[in-house]
Amino acid sequence: MSNKYKFNFSFAGCGFMGMYQVGVASCIRQYTPHLVRNRVSGASAGAIAATFLLCDASISEVTKLLLDVATQARSRTLGPFSPSFNITKILRAGMDRLLPADAHLRANGKLHISLTRCHDRKNIIVSQFDSREELLEVVMCATFIPGFSGLVPPKYRGARHMDGGFTDNLPAMDEHTVTVSPYCGEADICPKDGNSTHMMFNISNTSFELSAKNLFRLSSTFFPPTPEILLDICQQGTQNNKL
Repeated sequence: MSNKYKFNFSFAGCGFMGMYQVGVASCIRQYTPHLVRNRVSGASAGAIAATFLLCDASISEVTKLLLDVATQARSRTLGPFSPSFNITKILRAGMDRLLPADAHLRANGKLHISLTRCHDRKNIIVSQFDSREELLEVVMCATFIPGFSGLVPPKYRGARHMDGGFTDNLPAMDEHTVTVSPYCGEADICPKDGNSTHMMFNISNTSFELSAKNLFRLSSTFFPPTPEILLDICQQGTQNNKL
């Protein structure tokens, strides 16, 4: 079998920049659907994109969900940090609506989600889900940032877990893993900025190139830009997928 059929995908955590990941997922499904039979991993927002990709959810509906989350955040006085904005509740309701009834069966052994266990700050990768409900629980843990998502992290199998991006934001399964990031850097699929300084820094296994555009992307991770800009970011994801 050719190496191209052995590829796995890993989606970096990136907050509201997850629109880029959705664009890449859309392109993968459209042009290389056979690759979805392999393993897909993700952290934080990347875990959401990976879950929807493997479970064959409607990309257009996923896009609408993320735009709705961003729009609700922008409508608050303090944006996503407003006490009245509960991103975990909104995401869970949206995923519960969009995921198929057999989502956990489709995900078992193929979907690998990065979590950070709270009591010892250890990274764990979850790839087995006993039920659809447990799959939702894992994704909610994977996207929980203390102070941003709430105060008390949710539980998975009796233990509290939070965003896997704290310990491994771009989990690679093997040498055949294709990494996907919305930040210009060293990921296999990512934006390419011209006239950059080529200075790199690394945070939790995710590389960033020092550039003005990347600074905007980092800001947009927690403070969503307008829906028009988010849709443009999604489109960039479809254009940057060169597989």
